[in-house]
Amino acid sequence: MSHKGTFKKIGKSKKQMYGPRKIIVCGYPIAEQNSILSLIQGLKSDYIPAIFATECNLNSSLKDIMKLNDNYGLGEFSNMKRAIIMSGLTQQELQKFMTAYKSAGLPSQLWAGLTPISETWLLKTLLDELSAEAEAFKKLH
Repeated sequence: MSHKGTFKKIGKSKKQMYGPRKIIVCGYPIAEQNSILSLIQGLKSDYIPAIFATECNLNSSLKDIMKLNDNYGLGEFSNMKRAIIMSGLTQQELQKFMTAYKSAGLPSQLWAGLTPISETWLLKTLLDELSAEAEAFKKLH
């Protein structure tokens, strides 16, 4: 099943993007999970809960994962593809977070924003689609 995505340029709006205000973190070793929390806290905006998805969440929809408690999965090993799925942030916060991530020197990863369509997808499906889009993007550049 293919869910062709489209890349959209991130603006600088203060309007909140789709979904509940949360970040899903995938594929980070335990030693780097606190670095992600520090980056989130460094946004100096309203509190943004983080969920650390584990392999047991791969067959759950993003909508169901968004319902998990703050810091769910923190301190648990994950062997998934590295990805961050953002929901309910402003475009300004999203840009600031991505810039801070790059400045922190953390390894490259997949990025996504929750949409009305993607929230129905299984986490595994989204990660596979993001990986395929990243490979296609690399071939173009």
